[in-house]
Formats: sequence, C-alpha cells, structure tokens
Amino acid sequence: MINQLANLNWISVVLAFVAYFVLGALWFTALFSKWYKISLGRDNETLPNKPIFIIGPALCTLVITLANALLLYTLNISTLGDAIGFALLVGVGYLVANTVNIAINPNIPRPILYGIISGSYHLTGIVMATTILFVMK
Repeated sequence: MINQLANLNWISVVLAFVAYFVLGALWFTALFSKWYKISLGRDNETLPNKPIFIIGPALCTLVITLANALLLYTLNISTLGDAIGFALLVGVGYLVANTVNIAINPNIPRPILYGIISGSYHLTGIVMATTILFVMK
C-alpha cells in the first residue's frame, strides 16, 4: 500500500476531494437545504454552524477520496466506463447503503428522505471524484 500511495497523482486527489467537498457544501446549503432540514425534522430552524460541521465532513470526504484513489490504482481500472462502474458500485454498495442505514434510527424523523438526499449526494460526489481521479491518473 505504501507503493500505491507514492504512485498516486496527488493533484488529482486534491482536485477530486475539493470537487466532492464543494458539491456537499452546495448540496446541503443551496440545492437541498429545505428538504435536508425537513428530513431532520428541523424545517423551521436555522441549523447550527459549528466548525465540526465543516471539518468533520471535509475529513470524511478526504478519506473517501483517498481510499477511492487507492482502489482505482490497485485494481488497475483502465477505462472511463470501468471507472464509472466502479464509482457506482462503491457509491451504491457502500456510501448510499451506509447513509440509509445510519438514517434509520429514532433521531432522524424522516430516514428515507434523509437517505435519498444524503445518499444521492454521495453517489453524485463519488462518481464526480472518481471521474477526476481517473482522467488525471
């Protein structure tokens, strides 16, 4: 794995991370803010703006992007079609499924809505990030 880290195109990792992270900022504040708050049962509130709500998702997105880059290199994915198929597999198989699983708890009043909003963000983000990683590979 150390060899794979050394062989990564770190510029592509940074660009893919930034794109994925900025998409999240837009997704949850501009594009789907109303529906996101409804999914949390907080549709008439202003959500708190604490550093953890920016730093935490940034770190998680960086880890996801880095893991995805390592898998792309390790699996020697060689076509854009295969890269997008890989992203869809990871997106649906891990990110969407895990997001919906996390949402199904008593603290999320509308778990399916939350899963759709957050899961579709991760699916879109991972396909976008994977495309950047592959194209710049």
